[in-house]
Amino acid sequence: MADVLIVGSGPAGMMLAGELALAGIDVEIMERRLSGALAESRAGGFHCRTIEVLDQRGIADRFLKAGKTVQTARFGNTVLDISDFPTRHPYGLGLWQSRIQPSLEEWINQLGVPVHHGREVIGFDQDDTGVTVETSEGAKLRTTYLVGADGGRSLVRKAAGIEFPGWEATRSNLIAEVEVSEEPPAGTLLDAAGVHGFSLLEDGRTYRVITTERQLGSRTDPELRDLGDAVTAAYGTDFGVHSPTSISRFTDATRQAATYCKGRVLLVGDAAHVHYPAGGQGIGLGLQDAVNLGWKLAQVLRGFSPDSLLDSYHAERHPVGLRALKHSMAQTALQRNDARTAALAETINELMHMDQPRRHLAALIHGLDIAYDFGEGHPLLGRRMPDLDLETAGGPTRVFALLHEARPVLLNLAESNRLEMAAWTDRVRHVEARFNGSWRLPLLGEVAAPAAVLVRPDGYVAWVGEGSDEGLDDALTRWFGPGTPAGP
Repeated sequence: MADVLIVGSGPAGMMLAGELALAGIDVEIMERRLSGALAESRAGGFHCRTIEVLDQRGIADRFLKAGKTVQTARFGNTVLDISDFPTRHPYGLGLWQSRIQPSLEEWINQLGVPVHHGREVIGFDQDDTGVTVETSEGAKLRTTYLVGADGGRSLVRKAAGIEFPGWEATRSNLIAEVEVSEEPPAGTLLDAAGVHGFSLLEDGRTYRVITTERQLGSRTDPELRDLGDAVTAAYGTDFGVHSPTSISRFTDATRQAATYCKGRVLLVGDAAHVHYPAGGQGIGLGLQDAVNLGWKLAQVLRGFSPDSLLDSYHAERHPVGLRALKHSMAQTALQRNDARTAALAETINELMHMDQPRRHLAALIHGLDIAYDFGEGHPLLGRRMPDLDLETAGGPTRVFALLHEARPVLLNLAESNRLEMAAWTDRVRHVEARFNGSWRLPLLGEVAAPAAVLVRPDGYVAWVGEGSDEGLDDALTRWFGPGTPAGP
């Protein structure tokens, strides 16, 4: 029996599997597709905070080498430059999901996570001690926790009886990879229906095309004829599109699970939230869901923390997801070219060239403004820990390198500080270090240098010491369970 069974081998499912494996949890993935290869394009890359999350696990370079770093954040027609933001990665990464998936699968394979392709979950029953999962071939599997990472039409979410409220679709797009008989124009076309465009792929022959349909498309799989009709309506010709390797449809339906956790069933990624891809936040939301959940689930399974720790997963990630959903709807409203929308877009564009609005929206899109509510205290509390260059007895290092093992870190930065955490040494790493520089946070700017910080495995600051250890035991207990009493 696996401790955790994850349904779905998309990015969120694989990221969660990797997090659990790093914590020593027995985890397996069930995937109904016969292989991990993707024919369709899907997501197009990562924003800054997601790159940081991958850097925290020591795997960011795998993706940075495969993609292209660019200023990816947009609002309306404006690119929001974050090159002046205090981060080691002041950019986004252009990289299609068809290339993201193999790198994640390689990582979890190295961690020993089994991925069972061609195994479809068709139902389950949960009780007080676990979940019995049924597969399409009639097998019954037992697991302690079941995680739905199976997309917007999640069977796990539906079978768990979790509601999926939100907003119905008002428009649909087709995205495809095809060949053409006539060379299409470069760039993007924006008309009253929405956005359209062609981009030539690396093979010099295939084009990735996106087009907005004049009428809301059906839920059936689109065909080449549907693509040709939509392109013709926009350009007056279909450019002889032929030989498709993939055609898929997506809409602006926007929904969010009423709860991310019900009993022993949890949701991550698109199973928990779906939205139009304007703003490009979807894949990052899913990966960050996984990194928030993974260490908490591991703490519970290892007996360090009570089940109630999992309540903080929903409490922290549901508001972040809801904000992203509303942001995507605002972005979608600007993707038309009628006179009224054009007037609104012009006004928005003026605002985006002002420093404060640019910083505000860029931080939101990149996930750099997240501040979990941990109560009153230092501005760092509840925010991402900066990736500082540190000096330690073992030599120079940086904060994100200390998080590669997905363990919490108590970082003591003042020689005069004496911190006692002996009861938690079995689960929290204690590091003495020095940093001689300014502390700068996105949006907030420079903040007072703390004497010590407790950093959760997901990179968020759970406690800040300002010259004493006041509140440290409470923070350690809250997030990492009661300490282990010292032996005689």
